[in-house]
Order: sequence, then structure tokens, then C-alpha cells
Amino acid sequence: MRVALFLTCVNDTLYPDTGRAVVRLLTRLGVDVDFPSGQTCCGQAHYNTGYRHEAEPLARRFAEVFGGYEAIVTPSGSCGAMVRELYPRMGERARAEGRGGGLAAALAPVVPKTYELTEFLVDVLGVTDVGAWYPHTVTYHPTCHGLRGLGLGDRPLRLLRAVKGLDLRELPGAEECCGFGGTFALKNPDVSAAMGADKVRSAESTGAEVLCAADNSCLMHLGGTMTRLRTALRPVHIAEILASTEEEPLS
Repeated sequence: MRVALFLTCVNDTLYPDTGRAVVRLLTRLGVDVDFPSGQTCCGQAHYNTGYRHEAEPLARRFAEVFGGYEAIVTPSGSCGAMVRELYPRMGERARAEGRGGGLAAALAPVVPKTYELTEFLVDVLGVTDVGAWYPHTVTYHPTCHGLRGLGLGDRPLRLLRAVKGLDLRELPGAEECCGFGGTFALKNPDVSAAMGADKVRSAESTGAEVLCAADNSCLMHLGGTMTRLRTALRPVHIAEILASTEEEPLS
């Protein structure tokens, strides 16, 4: 299978190791992975801030860059949800505004073959044991876009439970938002900070060393909160856990 890695802006700029972990993991599982250098922002930040028309060229660009692949894999529930949930809405809104069906037609081929990483592993490759080894205590935070937008359910937990050496601890109030929400954190900083602190304290109560999630944007928010609270917890993307093996461990 030939797939494209859609890394996303946040990962490309701040967390390139997550992208490397995805390539390492998928290659180990026999997948041929490309990284199309023409990829840009998917338009989520523009769309969510009210600049819907400005997001449309970015959506078209996404369709052009990724259209030739069997599958598009992203280590981001939020950007995955942008493509799967909001791209169809963008196309229909353009049609409703009398601008024709060109945008909807351009986006239609890429929407159903865009997968968040854990979805791709479980639903497409049909694996839960990816041969990982990670000898740490871990608790998992299901981020809002993955939980509510993509409906990832227990896929990440099934993958984590199969990791050798990993002690998975249940996170109290797991389905509560961490408070990031992109522009929400900027417009409502006090509420956002309080929600982040609640999430970190819940994670601390499990005794875990690592707080894991499938979105580095949320982990960035929670990592900053951990620093302010001076906790021993550390944030780690699930891709980096799944890519770790006994022969080539990742910290």
C-alpha cells in the first residue's frame, strides 16, 4: 500500500519527531510511505476563526497534493476531522452560495481516504499489536476532535494495551476537554488554563509517568500546564510510543 503522510503545520514546525515516528512505524508494518513536499496547512485555523473563503484554496491544495494516494494518514485528530467533517461542508456551502460544485467535486476523492493514525492501523491494516515496546506507566487523553469528531472510540486504547512493557492507567474524566481548542485558548485564557490544570491533575492522580494523546496541539497545551504546575508528568504522542521497540527504543 502506498500512503501519504499528512504531517500538519503544528507537527512540521514543532514536533517533527512525531512525523518520523509515523514513518518508522508504518514502514515496520510494510507500508510504503511518501511525504509530499507540496503539502501546506489544511485550512483548519482559518475555517475555525471564521475565514471560510480563505480556507478554500488550502482545501483545494490538499486535494491536489494528496489526490493520487491510496490513503492519507495523519497523526492529528483535529486536522483529520477538518478534512473528513468540514471539507464536505465547505463544498456544499460553496454550492449553496451559487459558486458551483467545483470545490465539492475536487474534495470528494480525498475525504474518505483520510485517516487519523490509530484509525488507519486498526481499520485499514487490521492490527492492534504493532510490535511496540515501551516500559513506562501511561495514561491516555482522548482529544475532542478524535473522540467526538472522528469517533476513534477505543482504537488508541487497544493499541496501547498491546504494547509490551506498558502499564496503562485509566484517566479520570477522560472525555472532558483539556481546554486547548485552538483559538479558544487565546480568547478564553483563564478558562482554558483552568481546564488544562484539571486535566493534568487527573493524569497525576493515576500515578502515570506519561500523558499520551493523538494530537500534539493538545499535548502542547498540557505540556505547558505541566511545566507551570511542576509535575513529573511528560506529554508523549501515541505515534512515538507505537514506534518504540526493544531494539530501537524511544524515550
